[in-house]
Amino acid sequence: MVVLKTVSDIVALIGNNRVKGKIGYVPTMGALHDGHLSLIKRCKEECAITVCSIFVNPTQFNDKSDFEKYPVKIEEDIALLIEAGCDYLFLPTVSEVYPSESKSIKYDIGTLETLWEGKYRPGHFQGVCQVMHRFLQIIQPNTLYLGQKDYQQCMVIQKLIHLFGFNTELIIGATIREKSGLAMSSRNIRLSEKDKDAAVAIYNSLVYIKERVAVEPSDAIKKKVDEKLLESGFTSIDYVAICNAETLESLNEFNDSIPTVALIAAYLDGVRLIDNLLIC
Repeated sequence: MVVLKTVSDIVALIGNNRVKGKIGYVPTMGALHDGHLSLIKRCKEECAITVCSIFVNPTQFNDKSDFEKYPVKIEEDIALLIEAGCDYLFLPTVSEVYPSESKSIKYDIGTLETLWEGKYRPGHFQGVCQVMHRFLQIIQPNTLYLGQKDYQQCMVIQKLIHLFGFNTELIIGATIREKSGLAMSSRNIRLSEKDKDAAVAIYNSLVYIKERVAVEPSDAIKKKVDEKLLESGFTSIDYVAICNAETLESLNEFNDSIPTVALIAAYLDGVRLIDNLLIC
């Protein structure tokens, strides 16, 4: 695996290798786990060249302390990527990604900026668009691989691709879970073993929603889920949502002809956890 730290180096190297076939790209913020590696694996199966980036993007953190606490495990990550057979790792500095002459853009992502993650993390998706716009310009991948765990983020990046006409196909990989059902996340590193046991309540709540949504009013289900999460040790809940999977607008009544997703964001011992489950 070749590690590149400058934009000029990765542009040159990838450019020289485009004749080999499709370029696949897996963006990450590091602290890699099996969810990331499943995307690397799929990318290798479907593309001639596999590119991964590790960059903890400061512009998408609306909470400075969250940015400061984000786990950094570069040496371990590099070892995992080598073992997984990644071809190129882009490992830039902040100044490399955001040079002083770069201009700020306001991204028009519609209601995605005000719903759920957009509401509770103001400015977050503008930062996501900023960094992904930059990386898509640099790498120009044929295929982009993201995980379903960040469901709303996937929708935002798909909109970004359309807004700027990138010739990139977005592939969304299934959420990879622990045996308990807990969604794998870099933030899980900050959880104690006791907290990890408690955190499974999010997945169990999503399963409960899927089982009950056709026979019980949405408001009643969400109220019960709130109670279950708080009883399990969660200290606060940003949202429990049952939504149209294509627009993320709330659904008051279940209709199996409408694609539906359940979303949860809640805090456990100071760590914010999110998860989702497609209902139909």
